Amino acid sequence: MKRVKTCHILEMLRSQKRPHLSFHTPGHKRAGADITELVYSDNLLSPHGVIKRAEEDIARIVGANAAYLLTDGSTAGVHAIILALKEAGISRLAYPKAAHKSVKDACYLFGVEGIEIDAPSSPYPQQPSIEAISAALEQADALLLTSPDYYGNFPPLKEAAALCQEAGKPFVLDGAHGAHLHGTQFYAGSFAEMWVDGAHKSLPALTQGAACFAKDEVWASRLKAALSRCRTTSPSYPIMASVEYAYKYPKNEKLERAAVALKREIGAEQNADWTKVLVPFGEKSANAEAYLQKKGVYPEFDDGNFLMFYLSPCTKKGELKRLKKLLRRLPRGPLIAWEQAKGERGKEGNLTRLVPLSKAEGLTCARECGLFPPCVPLIGKGERITKEKLSRLASAANTFGLEGGCILVFWEDA
Repeated sequence: MKRVKTCHILEMLRSQKRPHLSFHTPGHKRAGADITELVYSDNLLSPHGVIKRAEEDIARIVGANAAYLLTDGSTAGVHAIILALKEAGISRLAYPKAAHKSVKDACYLFGVEGIEIDAPSSPYPQQPSIEAISAALEQADALLLTSPDYYGNFPPLKEAAALCQEAGKPFVLDGAHGAHLHGTQFYAGSFAEMWVDGAHKSLPALTQGAACFAKDEVWASRLKAALSRCRTTSPSYPIMASVEYAYKYPKNEKLERAAVALKREIGAEQNADWTKVLVPFGEKSANAEAYLQKKGVYPEFDDGNFLMFYLSPCTKKGELKRLKKLLRRLPRGPLIAWEQAKGERGKEGNLTRLVPLSKAEGLTCARECGLFPPCVPLIGKGERITKEKLSRLASAANTFGLEGGCILVFWEDA
């Protein structure tokens, strides 16, 4: 690991070198770094030692009133933020139609009405306009936006924050893909009352390592109470240590400049996030991905039009050079224009059934489904199922919302 400033949790784990006879969980009984709450290891649910110091350091680094470590991924943070809103009296939450499934799941779990904000979805999900945000906010008690999204684009943060402030409504952000942005003008903490970072996505943290934050003491108290209901009682100490390490990892400005140059040289889509290199391959995207995988190069995802290459401060400049060389060899095809689904049919309580993808064209989807990643709906509940989207689902390596090659539709159509 690259040397960083003091990491409290990591140093605690390294300091315990004496023989350790384990009559506690976990069951592998090998102690080491993977331990439980012991006399020297602090307690995530009520931190007073190394975990408390780590959270205080992270809060200072990002400019928050309070920081809370997560070992359950950004999903736990999204759930806790929405529960905190609910317990503060919020009953209607506006969010983008292409929000991560954790947002919609949390609204379902906590009885919050979702007000979806429409935005163009071709050739990939776009950020909503400030006009669409304003219209949705009039019907809602609070606003949640995704910043940045999986494609490296940002919503109108400053304008949305001003709208919420004027209306006296809370503004929260799913910043799962923006942990690397702390200290910049794009960071979620510059705008939101509460937000979540997926540290493991764009910083050198272990998978599931994340953190959520509050801007002031009132929201910090609410968020802490909500987290006690949404966060595991058996946190991973290696994950917690890696999150602290990740926020203290030095920025790599030379790499950032190299990434911006790479995008320009290979004709990538323009976006404001240096970690997300989005390359248009259109109908040839599957062939391009297969070729790269044979060369031992694995992109983050193929959405049927674009290959996404996800960078971090740990990416090496030599790796960017190799990627550029490989990409220049690959032909590109025209982008596929996804047909926009029409209609909202099928109400709660209507009967549903599973049908094979091959027989679902023209039917009405009864459960959101899509590619994993990016884990945003390709087909929403109540939308007509199109041939193009069925083809993409059928060819994708990983999906969500499907069962055994079948899709859930409303009985009235099946």
